[in-house]
Amino acid sequence: MVATRRRARIAGVLVGYLADLAVGDPQRGHPVALFGRAASRLERFTYRDSKLAGALHVVLLVGVVAVLGAAATPRGRLRSVVAMAAATWVSLGGTSLARTGLEMCRLLERGDVAAARGLLPSLCGRDPARLDGAGLARAALESVAENTSDAQVAPLLWAAAGGVPAVLAYRGINTLDSMVGYRSPRYARFGWAAARLDDLANYAAARVTAALVVVCAPLVSGSSSAAVRAWWRDAARHPSPNAGVVEAAFAGALGVRLGGPTHYHHELQIRPTLGDGLPPTVADLRRAVALSRAVQAAAALLVGLGVLVGR
Repeated sequence: MVATRRRARIAGVLVGYLADLAVGDPQRGHPVALFGRAASRLERFTYRDSKLAGALHVVLLVGVVAVLGAAATPRGRLRSVVAMAAATWVSLGGTSLARTGLEMCRLLERGDVAAARGLLPSLCGRDPARLDGAGLARAALESVAENTSDAQVAPLLWAAAGGVPAVLAYRGINTLDSMVGYRSPRYARFGWAAARLDDLANYAAARVTAALVVVCAPLVSGSSSAAVRAWWRDAARHPSPNAGVVEAAFAGALGVRLGGPTHYHHELQIRPTLGDGLPPTVADLRRAVALSRAVQAAAALLVGLGVLVGR
């Protein structure tokens, strides 16, 4: 019985991955967007300049999502597969990530810096007004690297490990981190719980992602050994325990140098250098998107192999 449920869960995860690969995110009424709007409205009542208020905000929202996910998990095998596929599909963002990364490449290749600045908020929360073409290419590449873990590998692993409640709770945590997990004056305390919980939720996935980058690097004419070297040498200097791991592995694999001055709307951070090469170009960004897609496919394959190992 347990093995049957596990196979149904993994089947649903893989169907959800294929749905994201085929059509990307829902164009209207995306559940993650609805969750974000609900979180913004709740924040009007829960916000206080304290860690405790922020923790309450996170517990309320993630708890409700997990409970709803558990309640929406049916017993029948076919229904379980469908529910798991739907939850996985809406929790993934790999196809949208790749499309946005390639659109950034097209804009930068034709020199449309203004349009590229307008697109950047779809990838990350940096201040695009302070970035030129080279800065936009670096910001986009770093975001593609980080979100390969956050938007693809982590949801696949959480879905395979814990089913519908787990993957929806993960997506809620990650969404809250993107909304309030900043070191700005408003969110330095209130967003602390969301940021720390997101670090915990992504810890294993970031390292799985880095390992898959090492494996997949030759597919984009990259270096597996350089990916390992940059990962082990540079990742710990990054302020994020997870983003540093993935970004360093991407930098080494692609032979580029990431890090340096990083402008957000609320502050300037001087990030450590990751990798040994030159600053990334648009061509490197294209290779990063290809590497991200390869890692996503490898993660899905890893989930599928989990059924064989279990058997």
